[in-house]
Amino acid sequence: MRAHTARRARGFSLLEILVAFAIAAMALGMLYRVTGNNARQAGGLAQHERAMLLAESLLAAHETVPPQGLNESDQAAGYAWQLRSQPYPTPANSAPQAARLHEVQVSVHWLDGNAPRSFELASLRPERLAVPGRAPP
Repeated sequence: MRAHTARRARGFSLLEILVAFAIAAMALGMLYRVTGNNARQAGGLAQHERAMLLAESLLAAHETVPPQGLNESDQAAGYAWQLRSQPYPTPANSAPQAARLHEVQVSVHWLDGNAPRSFELASLRPERLAVPGRAPP
């Protein structure tokens, strides 16, 4: 009867408690790392979204391209951007009444911590036709 009572009152050994704490510490460490990575990725996605909006806004501001093309660059809110165009060859360019097309490329660059990031967007835009009797803009 005495041996049976001793087994019930034994409890956990010091080694078992240390192993349980080690496992709990490793699990909490991994959880902390995953949570930190998710927060960093959410911040990176927000920066990427702002870069996309900037590129789309720059394209929307240039519905047509002057005959000499576009070559602009600037910085805004931590983003450096560059807007360039070049003539886009199409069979329609041979027709005198057809508007010539330009490929417009926008690139936006920023720093995500110490890592450089960039986003590029391209579209085709018609060349601005000269209006007879008006000076070119």
